[in-house]
Amino acid sequence: MQEYEEVKEKMKFNHEEVKKKFMEGIDQLAKRMKKVKTKLAVMSGKGGVGKSTVAGLLAVHYGKKGYKTGIMDCDFWGSSIPKIFGVENKRPVVREDGIEPVHTDKWGIAVMSIQFFLPSPESPLAWRGPLVSGVIRDMLAKTEWGELDYLIFDLPPGTGDVPLTVLQEVRPNGVILVATPQELTATIVEKSLKLAQELNTAIVGLVENMSYYECPQCGHKEYLFGKGRAAEMASKYRIDFFLELPIDPALTRLCDSGKIELYEIDPFEFFLI
Repeated sequence: MQEYEEVKEKMKFNHEEVKKKFMEGIDQLAKRMKKVKTKLAVMSGKGGVGKSTVAGLLAVHYGKKGYKTGIMDCDFWGSSIPKIFGVENKRPVVREDGIEPVHTDKWGIAVMSIQFFLPSPESPLAWRGPLVSGVIRDMLAKTEWGELDYLIFDLPPGTGDVPLTVLQEVRPNGVILVATPQELTATIVEKSLKLAQELNTAIVGLVENMSYYECPQCGHKEYLFGKGRAAEMASKYRIDFFLELPIDPALTRLCDSGKIELYEIDPFEFFLI
């Protein structure tokens, strides 16, 4: 609880009522997060690198092992989590004392997303960053996650309001970075890495998505976008867990059909957190 007291001490307000509501929200957030043993944020400075897929695979990894797992979709402008888990047509139960998250069919993973509250999957969210950050804080504080072993945060691209809110106020135990092989992507992802370092958040993994394509007939690996850039970053910053995630049409089909929980391969088999 001490880290949440530090958050309150650092904030400055021009209006006492706003300050009071913020402090109450932080207290409520702290009570919810106290019931979560491990919090992990999946982030990248670049969009389109597959953060949601990686976050989903990580949640499935823990679900398969029998851990009580939740996933918070913080990418309000590009929400993918409900779709890949096949829960986009479900709705959270809203009560006076909190919100009951949606649960996936196979492993019972708790899911919360702004997508559940929009009129349709195609409805745009024309909100600025500070408003989104406030809603994320409010959703986390009001969602009845219960006792969780792991809570995964799928963050939007960049190093703006939402990643700052999660890293500063939720205080995850670690960050998993997602990159693709292109040099430009690796450079931008490094910005997220440095943000996490500045906020004293451990980098516990680096995933290079779409790393290569493996021929199903002969097993030859073709590195379509080049090789070694993310591996060099992992070595440079001494990141213990580095994963090359291949282009897999089977995974793509399962995500498109909302069945990521049926993916038989566990890329995080040797992830020890």
